[in-house]
Amino acid sequence: MAGGVNRGVLAGTQAVGSRVGAFFDQSGLLFITTLEGFRKTWDVRRWWGEYIEQCWFLARVTSVPVMLVAIPLGGTIALQVGQIVRQIGAQSGTGASVVQALVTQVAPVAASLLISGAGGSAMTSDMGSRRIRDELDAMEVLAINPVHRLVTPRLWAASTVGVMLCSLIILAGIVGGYYFNVIQEGVTPGSYFDGATSLLTLPDLLATLIKAWIFGFIAAAVACWKGMNCDYGPSGVGRAVNQAAVISAMLVFAANYVLSALDYALFPPRI
Repeated sequence: MAGGVNRGVLAGTQAVGSRVGAFFDQSGLLFITTLEGFRKTWDVRRWWGEYIEQCWFLARVTSVPVMLVAIPLGGTIALQVGQIVRQIGAQSGTGASVVQALVTQVAPVAASLLISGAGGSAMTSDMGSRRIRDELDAMEVLAINPVHRLVTPRLWAASTVGVMLCSLIILAGIVGGYYFNVIQEGVTPGSYFDGATSLLTLPDLLATLIKAWIFGFIAAAVACWKGMNCDYGPSGVGRAVNQAAVISAMLVFAANYVLSALDYALFPPRI
């Protein structure tokens, strides 16, 4: 009886140890892939064409969805905040609340989630297809580093498009907030836009663009890593796509918490 219990405990310990080891192995692969992608960034001529192509692809598949997401987000924030501030007679403060929430939190996270969901899925499936067709191995045989040729332009394209989408989300969200706050609730346009600029400062906008830039790198790095290390076969590529979307979202939310805490520590919010 005791021997069976001991064998069960030993098997459970070995299973946990193997899972922990696999976690660190995969984390190391992600870190190495990202660093290797940055190592040849200076050689722009080799990846410039792929960079332009990936920027156009990401902008094409995310621009319309990001507007369809941002307008209801701005309207929802304006609607919820407006219901509260109306009770204290401060409807003009809705514009400040909408813009502050959009700029500091909603815009960079929404942009990165759309990049990882739409563009990142395509990146993962493309890399996975190249892996199961042995194209990555063929590139190495030809003395071409697949990370430098394929990952580097995708990292910079995702970060560039992330910054652009962040600006588009802010504009679309302000339009949605304007509709619900001014047209639906009767606040004057002057009060709305005056309140919108009362709390927003230049460091807030710069921090948002930096976060969007970093989140784009995270989404592209995870997508390329999962695609280049997926299991063989169509099912392996499909699992890699799902895992990349989930892992990207988790890393983005964790990075957003760390960067937001650092931003609030360096630049405290102004009342």
